[in-house]
Amino acid sequence: MQLRSRAAPAPRPRPQRSASGALRIALLTVVVATLYSSASRTAVLPEDEVDYSASQYVGGGQVIDGKTWLIRKKVGDKISIQYSHLTDVVSGASIDVMLYASPYVEQRTQDSLSVEYLSGKTTYSVGFTHSYEPDYRSNTANFSISEDLFGDLTTVSMTFRRTWNDVYKMECAMHSSTGECEDKIHDPSFGEQTMDERSYGVGLTQILTRNSLVSLNDEIITDQGWLSNPYRDLIYLDPTSGRGFSTEPEIDPSTRTSNAIGGDYKYYLPYRAAIDLQYRYYFDTWDIHAQTAQLGYTQPWRKWTFDATVRYYTQTRASFYNNAFQYADQQNFMSRNRELSDYYSYSVGVGATYDFTIPHVPWIQRSTANIRYDRLWIDYQDFRNALLVDPANGVTILNAPLYSVDIRIYQFFISLWF
Repeated sequence: MQLRSRAAPAPRPRPQRSASGALRIALLTVVVATLYSSASRTAVLPEDEVDYSASQYVGGGQVIDGKTWLIRKKVGDKISIQYSHLTDVVSGASIDVMLYASPYVEQRTQDSLSVEYLSGKTTYSVGFTHSYEPDYRSNTANFSISEDLFGDLTTVSMTFRRTWNDVYKMECAMHSSTGECEDKIHDPSFGEQTMDERSYGVGLTQILTRNSLVSLNDEIITDQGWLSNPYRDLIYLDPTSGRGFSTEPEIDPSTRTSNAIGGDYKYYLPYRAAIDLQYRYYFDTWDIHAQTAQLGYTQPWRKWTFDATVRYYTQTRASFYNNAFQYADQQNFMSRNRELSDYYSYSVGVGATYDFTIPHVPWIQRSTANIRYDRLWIDYQDFRNALLVDPANGVTILNAPLYSVDIRIYQFFISLWF
């Protein structure tokens, strides 16, 4: 997926099925470096560009292959139009659903269109994104404005984003004679659930010296509607069950307000290299508190540019999360979503960009080939592996091994400027 120099929303748990949630965790590693890039742009339209990228996510029982095509073109000196098309294919199943369902294959497609308009020192941007999965439809509209002040040393930005989601639940349509799953259809008993999300953000970028700049950002997000996962069940203790526990659907609150405050400090070293230090603090009305810290280093060398990142993330559990509840209907809201539990993660990533020319194609001004590898480790502090429960050998849901996951992300993309 196209993750180079693209602004991205702050990573946060989302009410999507486990495949999408797993992808979100993985991408969290590689997009955190671009969380604040939109605020640091000066009032100049981006260059005309064509990109193609491919990525693969492997970990947690899933393989996700993604491809993205992007084109950006200026119209005159004041307007720039960008279109992107993304597809990803998920195979396997995460631990969230393996206890109750079998592995599956699913494809998601996403189309985005945005327009930037430059007026003096002010840049206006509007965009729309449509994402489709068999059980999840999402439409997002966004608007942003940024302005350069004080001789272009200061950039102030404001953003607004609204998302409308429709959630379904898939079930098997059984063949009348074989009794096997013939097709996947929407579960009529579940129907259609909706979710509305709004995001408000402000940003400030200040050039401190000729070699350093700092960006500060604040984003408030409000969610309302269906915020659960139709495929995820919670666990409660049940001595009458052979496994020592039973399950029932999770029940999340229907509202949520989140706040993310972040800072990004960049310093350009005398030998053409640069270091990048980022910090982000997140909290919400579900009583989750999270912190992210990342250190990056970039080093050009001849036609190459190398970069490396190290990142650490930690969060506390939601107030209604539990690995195993004492009994059914113990409280109004109950969840065993591992993304709402106590956990920490750390990751390392390396990348390389090679600048090259294409002979006899004068209209292409510049081209690059890019590769990147990220490794992400997540250790859950109160989410235990229910698949390893074995009461006959004394392994219960209360003392089963804690779950951890090792994720690998591979990326390759080509960019052409014209």
